[in-house]
Amino acid sequence: MKENIAAILKKKIEDFTAASRLEEVGYVLESGDGIVRLSGLPSAMSNEMIEFTNKTYGIAFNLEREQVVAVLLGQHTAVKEGDVAKLTGRILEVPVGEALLGRVVGALGFPLDGLGEIKTQKSRPVEKIAPQVVDRTPVNQPLQTGYKAIDALIPIGRGQRELIIGDRASGKSTMSVDAILNQKNQNVYCFYVAIGQKESNIVQLVQKLREHGALDYTTVISAPASDPASMQYLAPYAGCAMAEEFMYNGKDALIIYDDLTKHAQAYRMISLLLRRPPGREAYPGDVFYLHSRLLERSAKLSPKAGGGSLTALPLIETQLGDITSYIPTNVISITDGQIFLEPDLFNQGTRPAVNVGISVSRVGGNAQVPAMRKIAGRLRIDLAQYREKKSFALFAGEVDKETLRQLNRGAIISEVLNQDKHQTMSIEDQIIVIYAAVNNYLDEAPLKRIKETENQLIKFVRGAIPEAVPKLTSLDQATETKLKKALQSFVESHYAGTH
Repeated sequence: MKENIAAILKKKIEDFTAASRLEEVGYVLESGDGIVRLSGLPSAMSNEMIEFTNKTYGIAFNLEREQVVAVLLGQHTAVKEGDVAKLTGRILEVPVGEALLGRVVGALGFPLDGLGEIKTQKSRPVEKIAPQVVDRTPVNQPLQTGYKAIDALIPIGRGQRELIIGDRASGKSTMSVDAILNQKNQNVYCFYVAIGQKESNIVQLVQKLREHGALDYTTVISAPASDPASMQYLAPYAGCAMAEEFMYNGKDALIIYDDLTKHAQAYRMISLLLRRPPGREAYPGDVFYLHSRLLERSAKLSPKAGGGSLTALPLIETQLGDITSYIPTNVISITDGQIFLEPDLFNQGTRPAVNVGISVSRVGGNAQVPAMRKIAGRLRIDLAQYREKKSFALFAGEVDKETLRQLNRGAIISEVLNQDKHQTMSIEDQIIVIYAAVNNYLDEAPLKRIKETENQLIKFVRGAIPEAVPKLTSLDQATETKLKKALQSFVESHYAGTH
């Protein structure tokens, strides 16, 4: 027995090899409010992950001559003075890939939905340089939102950055959620980044996506108001890294940042705690770069670079409709257009409450199907004339027949563009309705029954010319002739004897 033990011990000693590992270790000099000041880490890189004694992590933010200042990724009470800090040699990364679809994750990619771990071997750095100009190609493919007012007048293309801006409770989040719902069967992967929101709102959002079968192709990145400012700051970059995985693999992705006002506020909080010099409205001097380096990562890649696209819909909350304040003007200057939602229109019952005068898409008709491009120009002119004549008609005692006709048609077109939330419409149905409106086929319809007439019209046209419906997006001469005949038949059968 003794010989056996001696032989085992001898074997163990012979097989033993001393493993040594070099680690750069520092110490916590000061910790408070989520900011940690460290000594003894001269090799630290910007944005490198730093590990503390109790497996808490931080990111190196300020690299100063005598010390490193890190921001904690967790509760600020987790690290105290005297704790050991080690460099990990890794820039902050998040898990990416198809395993994240249908999941709700935190700002660092950890699951929040109780469905177990996310099984993926892939990861991407949170911060990445945006695609170069030579790797991009002009936006030329539409991303349909399902809203007639948007797809006709302020079109969004795949690879575009279109700002949604407006006061609180004016329908910004609803519009962005509907844009996700409308991507069903469109081969667009969606990412929704919720920054600084109530957790109850995020739960409702996830439930809405699940009800409509949209969660299967969507990832929700949640950094609620209860999370530290560091998590709210990181969330949009993490979401962008997850979406980029699809873009760089030749696929189309859509990301929504809800909203960048709270993101800027979280960054302001971190910057003031880091004692960086405050500028206008106490924001740090690099707050423009904060959003430009995020939004510039959205692009339509050239075929050589993979041909994928990442479309960004950032949201900005204004105060009393003031789009000239610091953060709104910054983001307007970075994006390719803006959709301005007006509280007055919202309160009047206009849905979506889009102010067509201020809203613009700098990609324009390039992001529309040919049929919509053909009929949308007339639509904008009719709406502009209606708004002008409507204001003059308030002061005029009598209105001539031509003006009255234009006012009636303008009212009908405005009503046609009205659309309730979660009632998105296919592009073919939009073309049928808008074509009918701008070409006087709905002039006889009672204003209060426009929605009912719309539904009947779509059903009638789809039944009368089913073979032509898929060709409506191009609207060639033969298809247009068939559409006109179907619309004429509808008017004759529907309004016979109304005069």
